[in-house]
Amino acid sequence: MPTSSHSSVAGVLLLCVDLQPVFIKAMADRDELLKRCSFAIEVASGFGMTVMFTEQVPLKLGGTDERLLKLAKAPIVYAKTTFSAFEDNGIHDALLAQNIEHVIICGLETPVCIYQTALGALNENMQVTVLTDAIGARRPDDAASCLASLSRSGVHLLPSETVFYSLLHDVKHPFFKDYTRLVKHYA
Repeated sequence: MPTSSHSSVAGVLLLCVDLQPVFIKAMADRDELLKRCSFAIEVASGFGMTVMFTEQVPLKLGGTDERLLKLAKAPIVYAKTTFSAFEDNGIHDALLAQNIEHVIICGLETPVCIYQTALGALNENMQVTVLTDAIGARRPDDAASCLASLSRSGVHLLPSETVFYSLLHDVKHPFFKDYTRLVKHYA
């Protein structure tokens, strides 16, 4: 993730993709996935960043894990039927209306919705960072292939702490102490 001399989060969004129990329980590393997504959501909220959740066909498959929703200060939730969040007109229009320049992505599933959403954000000329420690897949080899393709396309693939330390930029940042507490809590 590119760094700058200031640590503003204006124009930066944490997009939590399809973190629904029906999908989470299919992941081999579900406990670690929940922990890392929880970390990302709490940190993004602490920065004052917009936190948006997508839900794949929630009327049929259920909504976002309630524990995760509670971690966001003002969660925005959108239902979708498309695999890419950017192919859903409501989500697409909401993101453009908020002047989002950089999308940070966590969630499920890497070879499907994460992959297509990241490409969709690139197609909108947004910077895209996928939090490599806060995504999940049923088939790790498929995920690895998709992440390699995303990297070649210009998506930043980085662990959560790297991304958020880049936003802090300095120990003098007002959120630094709270951030380090969250790092220790989710270690």
